[in-house]
Amino acid sequence: MDSWVRFAAQSQAKERVIRAAQYACTLLGYTLQKGGAAAELHRTISQLEAHMSLSRKLLRLGNSVEALEAAKRAIHLSDSVLRLCLTISHLNRAMYFACDNVLWAGKTGLISELDQHKWSQRSFRYYLFALILNLTRDVYELRLLMEAEARYRAAKSPPSPYPLPDDHLSPPSSAPATVALPVVSAWLRRQLHLLGTVLYGNPPLLLDLVKNGCDIFIPLDRLGIYPTGKGFVGACGLVSSVLSILTIVHPWLKLKP
Repeated sequence: MDSWVRFAAQSQAKERVIRAAQYACTLLGYTLQKGGAAAELHRTISQLEAHMSLSRKLLRLGNSVEALEAAKRAIHLSDSVLRLCLTISHLNRAMYFACDNVLWAGKTGLISELDQHKWSQRSFRYYLFALILNLTRDVYELRLLMEAEARYRAAKSPPSPYPLPDDHLSPPSSAPATVALPVVSAWLRRQLHLLGTVLYGNPPLLLDLVKNGCDIFIPLDRLGIYPTGKGFVGACGLVSSVLSILTIVHPWLKLKP
């Protein structure tokens, strides 16, 4: 199993590059269609996109094993929130890859009379749930870092003219009408500056947050929950793919655990 996990890790970079090219084709096809390009050119781009999608499915064969191994590692994390989010996320990724493998077999003719639409929808549902959990993990880690930064600042700075609430990350719920506006305004400025400082000082978290935020629009569109169109999906997929490639080229940018 370890040898297969190592092989999957080596093929991941190729899959990310092909994914970036696939969504670049999606974005290009949308642009050409809007620009009134020849139908033949648009059809060629669409066929190229379909071939890249099929190639990606081939490279993802067996990725369920890697996802299950990641779930086994995550279940031993000491933080209960991270343990829950990451374990269930990896299990959903394993199911997503399994459905993707079935789709590949159907598209190549290995499984005849496969309901590809049903399996595609099933696959994207698992993908969506995994992304929701990943974003939950990102927001949780962001809140922990903001709380730590707020405590550090409170210990080093002089008292503020506007008293802080007990929870520095929660807006003041009750204040006299005459001071409510300056209190809320000061709180918002403080939180925005705090957010920028934390994200600037933690590139792995920033990249993971942006990557998952872009990726989530793909299953939302494919499942019809929040249709955004091929152009937006192509742009989001391209951005998230480039960020994924960056984390492979520079491993320190990958959010851990």
